[in-house]
Amino acid sequence: MHWWAAYLGIGTAVGFLAGLLGVGGGMITVPVLVFVFTAKNFPSEHLMHLSLATAMATIPFTSASSVRAHHVRNGVDWSVVVGMLPGLATGALLGALVAGAVPSRSLAIFFAVFISYAALNMFRSVRPQASRQLPGRLGLGVVGTVVSFLASFVAAGAAFMTIPFMTWCNVPMKRAIGTAAALGFPLALASTAGYVYAGWNAAGLPSGTLGFVYLPALIPVVAASMLTAPLGARFTHRLPVRRLRMAFGLLLLALALHMLSALW
Repeated sequence: MHWWAAYLGIGTAVGFLAGLLGVGGGMITVPVLVFVFTAKNFPSEHLMHLSLATAMATIPFTSASSVRAHHVRNGVDWSVVVGMLPGLATGALLGALVAGAVPSRSLAIFFAVFISYAALNMFRSVRPQASRQLPGRLGLGVVGTVVSFLASFVAAGAAFMTIPFMTWCNVPMKRAIGTAAALGFPLALASTAGYVYAGWNAAGLPSGTLGFVYLPALIPVVAASMLTAPLGARFTHRLPVRRLRMAFGLLLLALALHMLSALW
């Protein structure tokens, strides 16, 4: 089978949705990579580590591509990005190192529960009522640390936690989406470094890995996602995003349940 075609398809969908909704592509990439890696008979004890690490490694590329499209439309609050940066880097690196030591099945359960919760919120379009202003740099740094630590376990970027937080702090939704995409870049870089280190001496990994990152999947996924992420960002201002979020939530629920059944 030509696996590169499957990886290109994953990248096409992930890039478009990341640009459109400001979400981390890992929510789709991880369960689909689990299916592909299972079909390729990769070691079961490393299925989730390989999928999470590879998905996280795609985010800097997808984020850079979509952030540019949001930036030219004044859709990124760079003061928030700068304020969260120290915490993002620290939490993401620690999260990846911890996740690298957790058994694959436990990671799969955590991923499925977290993504199911996020999917239900998307389906219901839950948004906290704006009631305050953004905190200072210390507060942003603490938020960044917590968000990035959890994000490293699900390769979901920062969007599902930072977008509700920013809207709660009176940041307009479209600006929050663009800012979340920008936050995903440093978060993913630090988390990827952690996964590379955690898997550097792991036994039984397939050829073509850099730590837990599987390069033969990473390259085509990135190539396709970088092309479609700007397209998704442009469509943020044209398509009925609420309906798309609801459909995306249903897709995430189905993928999470299917992934659990495949690993159980």
